[in-house]
Amino acid sequence: MIIEIATINVQEGREGEFEAAFAKAQRYIAESPHSLNYQLTRCVEHPSRYVLRIEWDSLEGHTMAFRGSDAYQEYRALLYPLYASAPEVVHYNAIDLGSGGA
Repeated sequence: MIIEIATINVQEGREGEFEAAFAKAQRYIAESPHSLNYQLTRCVEHPSRYVLRIEWDSLEGHTMAFRGSDAYQEYRALLYPLYASAPEVVHYNAIDLGSGGA
C-alpha cells in the first residue's frame, strides 16, 4: 500500500467552492479500483490549506492508472481552477508498528 499526501492551497475566499467541487470530484477517487481509502482535511490555522490523504494499492495504481485515466481529467477539471498553486504531492510507505499502532 502507498499513501499519497497532497497539500492543496486553494484561492482565498474560494474554500466553499473547492469543498463543493471536491464533493463531486471524490467519486473519481472512490471509483478507482486502485484507491483503498481517502480523507480530505482542512487546516485550522490556514483555512485555505487542505491535505488530501489517499491510500492506493500501489504507486503505479496512482501515478499511472489513475493519473492516466479519463476520470483523472474530469477530477482535475473540477478542482484545478480553484488551486492557488500546484499541490505538493508525495508518497509514503506505511510502517507496520505491530501492536503499537496502525
